[in-house]
Amino acid sequence: MQANSILYYTINQGLELASVLNDTAVKTSWQNYAAGIKKSANQRLWNETAGMYHDNETTTLMPQDGNTWAIVSQLVNTPSQAQAISSALIKRWGPYGPPAVEADNAVSPFISSFEIEAHIMAGNVSAALDLMRLEWGFMLDDPRMTNSTYIEGYSFDGSLHYAPYTNDPRVSHAHGWSTGPTASLSFYIAGIQLLEAGGEKWKIAPKLGNLKTAHAGFSTPLGSFEAYTNATAAGDLSIDFTTPQGTTGAVAVGYPQCGGILTLTEMKGRCESVTVDVEKRANATGDIEVDGLVGGEWQVRFECS
Repeated sequence: MQANSILYYTINQGLELASVLNDTAVKTSWQNYAAGIKKSANQRLWNETAGMYHDNETTTLMPQDGNTWAIVSQLVNTPSQAQAISSALIKRWGPYGPPAVEADNAVSPFISSFEIEAHIMAGNVSAALDLMRLEWGFMLDDPRMTNSTYIEGYSFDGSLHYAPYTNDPRVSHAHGWSTGPTASLSFYIAGIQLLEAGGEKWKIAPKLGNLKTAHAGFSTPLGSFEAYTNATAAGDLSIDFTTPQGTTGAVAVGYPQCGGILTLTEMKGRCESVTVDVEKRANATGDIEVDGLVGGEWQVRFECS
């Protein structure tokens, strides 16, 4: 299943690149290939009862990697499929993390990093944060670890043995592929998303889940991006963000639990305020989104009324 999902994802990434380069002579053919992969995978491998995909047609195995990538690649047909996979994956968690059943139940921080992304894309942000606390909290706190870097993998029972390897000393304890939460915290939780090369176009779309605060930032050749979000128990929300001059973008706020007014204020040079009626600006994903913003310093305030 993971091969189908990654191939589907790669073809669609290639189609996006071809569009940018105006190389569209065989666009339709590759779109048809991708559509065929999606259709076949959903017809042949989806198990409605389990809410997961089988690895292939010859097994009952429902892998962590394949099901995670089905969401990440958007090979799932419906949001309800993504939600079902998210729920099924959570049920597998043990005290040290989720098992990669396709790898003798080893815990793989590499694929668990994609599981974090999958939970967020399925709308289950709190589950993604819970998984970070569970698996990466174990790696940071356990005295057998380095307490500063992340291991390549370990056993479902917490022992420092990684099933894919025959000798334990081979396992890396400073493994770059185990640092996936860094990206998810920056791009999804703090919500700094670069939509075009280098950030010429961007979106600030924080998803806090069960957090109250998120703060992240980084630089590209165009300049600095930073977002600082605070939420209150009453439902009020504030976002202060900075993006490079000469860029354009949007801000999206997770659909609130109360009615109210969203106000945007540009902070440098001139001061403009845009008020938005919440009910009228909810988009298909349940966010309140305002686009057409220019790079600079902005304050976003949502107040329940």
